[in-house]
Amino acid sequence: MKKGLLIGLAVVVVFIIIAVSWYTGKYNMLVGLNESVNQAWSQVENQYQRRMDLIPNLVSTVKGVADFEKETFTAVTEARSKVNQINVSSDMLNNPAAFQQFQSAQGELSSALSRLLVSVEAYPQLKANENFLQLQAQLEGTENRISVERMKFNQVVQDYNTKIKQFPTNFIAGMAGFSEKQYFKADTGAEQAPKVEF
Repeated sequence: MKKGLLIGLAVVVVFIIIAVSWYTGKYNMLVGLNESVNQAWSQVENQYQRRMDLIPNLVSTVKGVADFEKETFTAVTEARSKVNQINVSSDMLNNPAAFQQFQSAQGELSSALSRLLVSVEAYPQLKANENFLQLQAQLEGTENRISVERMKFNQVVQDYNTKIKQFPTNFIAGMAGFSEKQYFKADTGAEQAPKVEF
């Protein structure tokens, strides 16, 4: 009897070790994917910060060279102010309402900057200003970087969301509190080409 009990106990211990190892492996994988989402989000924030740092330089350069419509500057300033009022953190990725508010504010800022850059076309002396041209190139490059980082972010979020929904990982994700992350989505009406008028 002792030999059978020892074999039974060994089987139970081996089973527990296998189960714990499996759980630990899946949990660590989810932690890694979650950190990938946070890192991708940090890159998006990094590009937004770069844009926020460039905007005052762009606006002051343009103001110094051109006597512009006050409305355009006001729109850029107000949009930038709205973006600054939103506290950004990786917790926002789990809160659809906060994430949508942040995304809307960024969309308004992008739109205002686009209007500013389009309006500049009417000012030849501004287009010839080397400082302005450098800032414009930097801002356009930043907008492209933001676009690329948003795409990378959505890819990482897709990997994470897919994994937490797959069987049997979904059980571990549910027990450990891993929840679905939010994607960047296009602003309403983004499928329509913007109307440019001079």
